[in-house]
Amino acid sequence: MKRVLLIGIILALAAVGPNIFPAAQAGYSNLATLAKYALLPSIIALVATALAIRTRQPNLYRAIVLGGIAGAVATVPLEIVRLTGFHFGYMPGNLPRLMGVLLLNRFMLGPSIASDVAGWSYHFWNGASFGIIYAVAVLFGTRRRWVGVLYGIAIGIGFMVSPVVTSLGVGRFGLQFSYGFPVTVLFAHAAFGLALAWLAKRWAHREPSPAFLAILSCVQLQKARGSLS
Repeated sequence: MKRVLLIGIILALAAVGPNIFPAAQAGYSNLATLAKYALLPSIIALVATALAIRTRQPNLYRAIVLGGIAGAVATVPLEIVRLTGFHFGYMPGNLPRLMGVLLLNRFMLGPSIASDVAGWSYHFWNGASFGIIYAVAVLFGTRRRWVGVLYGIAIGIGFMVSPVVTSLGVGRFGLQFSYGFPVTVLFAHAAFGLALAWLAKRWAHREPSPAFLAILSCVQLQKARGSLS
């Protein structure tokens, strides 16, 4: 149960980054405030947790590190597809640049070099966060690449129905902007999922899911206790 709780904490910390932008666009707070009081503490806590379990939980530590690196790297093919769609007019704007402007509270001033760095850093951190969640929680482990593709598509669908897209004034799935919007988003996130799954399988050597192992251990323990009683 302690391991299940630990995994739950890791997943909660990794989920903070991808969720503060939709929360800001939904009106709960501005992105700069959420970054200061939610994102930065979650990153520090996640790094501290990983370092604390490095020797006692090596497979979980590896899942965090390798998943994070794989997710960040997998953001590159996502961006290749997204920028291609943007070039052909299927996307309404440069989302990482918008995130940077909001992170540094420069909405009235416009983008700067610092805001671009902040926006792209946040964008790649989100990729790393999704990579950590994939490596730690996906119950199929790192064996099947098609699971990564479905995982990426699910992220893309979640994005298109989130307050981020509706706040852009393009409607659900971006269909009010262009029919190419959902196609670009889905292909971009499928590319992310495929790259993530390929890297995770290559680097993690088909390690089983830490979450699955933790749940399996709990079930086996409960069965053992039941047989003894």
